[in-house]
Amino acid sequence: MAAENHSTVTEFILRGLTSQPDLQLPLLLLFLGIYLVTVMGNLGMFTLICLNAQLHTPMYYFLSNLSLVDLCYSSAITPKMLVNFVSEKNIISYSGCMSQLYFFLLFVIAECYMLTVMAYDRYVAICSPLLYNVIMSHQVCSLLVAVVYAMGLIGSTIETGLMLKLSYCELLISHYFCDILPLMKLSCSSTYDIEMTVFFLAGFNIILTSLTVLVSYAFILSSILRISTTEGRSKAFSTCSSHLAAVGMFYGSTAFMYLKPSTASSLAQENIASVFYTTVIPMLNPLIYSLRNKEVKAALQKTLRRKMF
Repeated sequence: MAAENHSTVTEFILRGLTSQPDLQLPLLLLFLGIYLVTVMGNLGMFTLICLNAQLHTPMYYFLSNLSLVDLCYSSAITPKMLVNFVSEKNIISYSGCMSQLYFFLLFVIAECYMLTVMAYDRYVAICSPLLYNVIMSHQVCSLLVAVVYAMGLIGSTIETGLMLKLSYCELLISHYFCDILPLMKLSCSSTYDIEMTVFFLAGFNIILTSLTVLVSYAFILSSILRISTTEGRSKAFSTCSSHLAAVGMFYGSTAFMYLKPSTASSLAQENIASVFYTTVIPMLNPLIYSLRNKEVKAALQKTLRRKMF
């Protein structure tokens, strides 16, 4: 019977964000606008950092990779969602569903670890400024980024592999994309073991990375409070505030989704949390990191002058 332990389903139907026809067009325009801003913002940030030598530092190297991750994991979800707003039946093939799940997990896990690496970078910059260039060498930065993507690949491969083992009896996914929890609800057999494994892996990724961020910022805060001048403290706080805002939004929404029993919240609550971290946060990150960053503004002005003249 082992041979029967695979899905006979060839396609799924995505319920989407709403079943009300009069909301389809407004939502299409809203999310199309969000996605265009996301693409332009993250591509713009990535390109700006690549083109300007003054931004070739560890902090901006990590930020360029964060922009790339944001762009990729938003692109794994949003284009299909936009198509579904104008489709009569929101059908996605079995292979397309599992591919979407794989790439979504890859980049969302990578986002967790990239934010952690950025927190470590700020910790070294503020707590050990004299050793910063030695500790955060080019080789170390490249290794840290490689670890970020490796963790994403490992996590997404394990979790998608678990979902591939399930047999599915129903077609309707009560969500707007292929995510783990809605897919498990369609299974014919018991998903308890897989649910516990996913809960453990999500808990490991979220708790490990968030604790690292918290410990880093505890040391950062301690160092900032020891700075004697108000100007020095203000400058140190400003270098961390953008990252803290990004971390708070991302971890808050992902923890709500994955660190709870699958029946603990309503579909509407899950959709809101999912929309926030799959579409809104990737749009906000480049804005958060650029609006209050004098170096990014200066680099942008320099680049625009160079293109114009």
